[in-house]
Amino acid sequence: MRFSIWTLSAMLALPVFGLDLPELQQQGTLRALAVVIEDEPAFLSMKPGTPPGFDYEILEGFAKLQRLKVEIVPVQSYDALIPALLKGKGDVIAGGFTATEARRKQISFTDEVFPTRNVIYTRKPGKVIKALEDLKGEKVGTYKGTSMAEDLAAAGITKVDDGIELGGFPAALKSGRITAAVDGVEAALVARTKDPELQIGAFIGDASALAYGVRKEDAKLFQALNGYVANMRKTPTWSRLVMKYFGAAAPEILKKAREAR
Repeated sequence: MRFSIWTLSAMLALPVFGLDLPELQQQGTLRALAVVIEDEPAFLSMKPGTPPGFDYEILEGFAKLQRLKVEIVPVQSYDALIPALLKGKGDVIAGGFTATEARRKQISFTDEVFPTRNVIYTRKPGKVIKALEDLKGEKVGTYKGTSMAEDLAAAGITKVDDGIELGGFPAALKSGRITAAVDGVEAALVARTKDPELQIGAFIGDASALAYGVRKEDAKLFQALNGYVANMRKTPTWSRLVMKYFGAAAPEILKKAREAR
């Protein structure tokens, strides 16, 4: 195979670990790294015959404008997402990824795609937890090493069940293994679309944002994607997708998550 001087020069100029937008357009694919939890498919789903997910639809809209196709690259854990991005295994992180200060030191995040905050939820006939003090006497479940566990510890609640697998809170509540779960509001909303007996209670910790992560050096990709997200949030498309994947009551609950103190 013969290469022109321009082609060879362009190849030599490519970043060692990743591709910015012009190179992606030549390649034709936008690779989205994500932890895909099929029990909670609201953000991304790879299961045939199911809706593709909130994040997929947004990224697909962006990709079409850039003459790209979206390819989902599954990653086993959230801790592995940034290392995978920095190693060039994908071009963007999606799938309900929280933009924390520690993560911002490593990669760039777009504007907020979806608001998030940790919330306590229970299942009827259990009571609605309206304040942290109401957790006393409850069997509390959360995920080890997460912001939910940190918020509980900061509130002095250290006796928790943190051995439940991702996506397992609804089943644990139904079986009685736990009587209250602490998770991101987005996960609670998804769970409630499947089980109307679930009750969303008090919010804990600070409000935060789910956003898309991009390598700092991929400035053109970041600028284009960030602009698309900012404009899309101003249109009815965002609210339509929220209600489609998280339920008709989701916009009002997300508003409360922002306002609650």
